[in-house]
Amino acid sequence: MKVLRTLRARLLTSHLIVAAAGVVTFVVIAAVAAPTFFHGHVVHGGGMMDGSTVEIERAFDSALRRAFVVAIGASAVAAVVVVSFVVRRILRPVDRIRFATRRLAGGDYRERVDPPTEAELAALAADVNALAASLEATERGRMQLMADVSHELRTPLTAIEGFMEGLIDGVVPAEAETYASVAEEAARLKRLAEDLSALSRSDEPEGLRQERVDLGSLAGKVAQRLRPQFDDKQVDLVVELPALLVVGDPDRLTQVIVNVLGNALGNTPAGGRVTVTGRADHGRVVVTITDTGIGIEARDLERIFERFYRATSTRSGGTGIGLTIARGIARSHHGDLTVQSDGLGRGATFTLALPAV
Repeated sequence: MKVLRTLRARLLTSHLIVAAAGVVTFVVIAAVAAPTFFHGHVVHGGGMMDGSTVEIERAFDSALRRAFVVAIGASAVAAVVVVSFVVRRILRPVDRIRFATRRLAGGDYRERVDPPTEAELAALAADVNALAASLEATERGRMQLMADVSHELRTPLTAIEGFMEGLIDGVVPAEAETYASVAEEAARLKRLAEDLSALSRSDEPEGLRQERVDLGSLAGKVAQRLRPQFDDKQVDLVVELPALLVVGDPDRLTQVIVNVLGNALGNTPAGGRVTVTGRADHGRVVVTITDTGIGIEARDLERIFERFYRATSTRSGGTGIGLTIARGIARSHHGDLTVQSDGLGRGATFTLALPAV
């Protein structure tokens, strides 16, 4: 089994090696140079190399060796103390970061690290904080999704439960209209399950078919398929689309057009108009779907792409994730889906932009 060495031990060892190298260098140079300098000083100072001078040199050598022993011992103690202090200061931010990551691993995504003064460790702390913020947002989104799904499930289930209890108690007549209402609520549950499945796949580029697609032709066919619904609601549908070549998954792109057109139909009153146009624009193809419906307030322009968000109480029924799915699919194709509106009662324009072939 591989033995892991701690960073503290590595830093301590490296500092002590540096200190030891300095001491050894000092001792070796001093041991070689000091007697030579002393001898030269005596000779050039007019001294004679007699017996007394030799004794002085021996005494000097002995004193120098004892001084070296004392100096080495004192240096070693000082080096250990200083190195331990320095290493502790260096590793203190690392310990804080390690503590924070443990808290994150334990599920406390609110944990943050105060940036240390060292640039490298400050960058590491910033990365940890960014990770924590991302995890916190993901967890918050997960909890919100669970709450939203529970809310969306509760309404049709409560309705079905009410119908069934009424039928059992004989309060609700066993008529075709009653069964049709139950079937409608069951269909709503099925639609929600299908949309949730589509939502989980909408922003995943993996599994996308990569084919040359005429987005203009595709959007036109979708519009013609939905035209009876527009006619039933007495909403005029105008389609003006040239050939617009892209590379993508035709099934997913069809879902984008269906969801956006369905949203436009649901929010445009009888007598209104929905216009579908397209154009090529600087290496991108653009399909715009403009309605004369209820419009969107400025504060809701981005929020309508959030899961289960409904901008106003007048919005049509549905699962509330159709636009979320549509934007996710657009972005998985390296494009985007955006919206513009001049406010309530002024209609809205959805713009699908994708890279052109």
